[in-house]
Amino acid sequence: MSPPRAVILGAAGFVGSHLVDRFLDEGWRVLGVDNFVTGSRRNLEHLAREPRFELLEADICEPLAGRVSAPCEAVLDFASPASPVDYLRHPIETLRVGSVGVENSLRLAEGAGATFLLASTSEVYGDPLEHPQKESYWGNVNPVGPRAVYDEAKRFAEAITSAYRRHRSVDVRIARLFNTYGPRMRLDDGRVVPSFVAQALRGEPLTVFGDGSQTRSFCYVDDTVEAIWRLLGSTCTDPVNIGNPHEMTILDFAKAVQRLSGTNLPIAHRPLPEDDPRVRRPDIARAREVLGWEPKVPFDEGMRRTIEWFRSVT
Repeated sequence: MSPPRAVILGAAGFVGSHLVDRFLDEGWRVLGVDNFVTGSRRNLEHLAREPRFELLEADICEPLAGRVSAPCEAVLDFASPASPVDYLRHPIETLRVGSVGVENSLRLAEGAGATFLLASTSEVYGDPLEHPQKESYWGNVNPVGPRAVYDEAKRFAEAITSAYRRHRSVDVRIARLFNTYGPRMRLDDGRVVPSFVAQALRGEPLTVFGDGSQTRSFCYVDDTVEAIWRLLGSTCTDPVNIGNPHEMTILDFAKAVQRLSGTNLPIAHRPLPEDDPRVRRPDIARAREVLGWEPKVPFDEGMRRTIEWFRSVT
């Protein structure tokens, strides 16, 4: 029998490319799909001679069924801009990929009889009034704010994914990813990890928005990929938080980047962006119970790997 086959949408992105590697390591064949609006060919160049990997340049907002041949056992949708810089630059595209694109992906999974896994986000919780955030929390999202193009796209994506499960009997999984970091992030993608690391490596002041008291929870990409792999193999059709429950302020994170990069650069404060969440920390009780998962990579170790990777490509 031939090995199972996965279709990974957004395969040239940060998390998507790591997933491609994991599926290949597990013995699967992989078709990667990307339109390279935010993905990078460099993330996949190490697979140029891998016979079990195929790459299709395509926009998932166009029908996929006629372009993806042969059976597949899993469809994983990671095709969306994921940083404020990207989704504010491409607002309409972000809304379309979270709606039209997700439905095209669901139709592909439905036609193939495949399991569908949606990469959702902690941004569905908005600026949360519940802390830490459980999957049962419905969120506090401004539907007409500038960040809504991403937040509401992902909320709609979860809704249509759940509708396909209820009314079309598609086997689905929903992963709510919290701040993931690691090698292959873009230095210019605007998220706090690459922004601080890039500034540190260039010897520039670290830009902290607001007073830096807002919090985030950082999960190393290897831990995130492990959770996604386990979620796909589970029978859980409800959303599952995937993130690190260790919370830290942005100001403390800036100081950690200074320490780990061996710099002592000044911190420059800038006005806080509109609708920027004040707190962010996942309750991972469901992931522990259903997946037997929790993060393993210590923060300092993950950041050292990330900083060294950025040094190697700059």
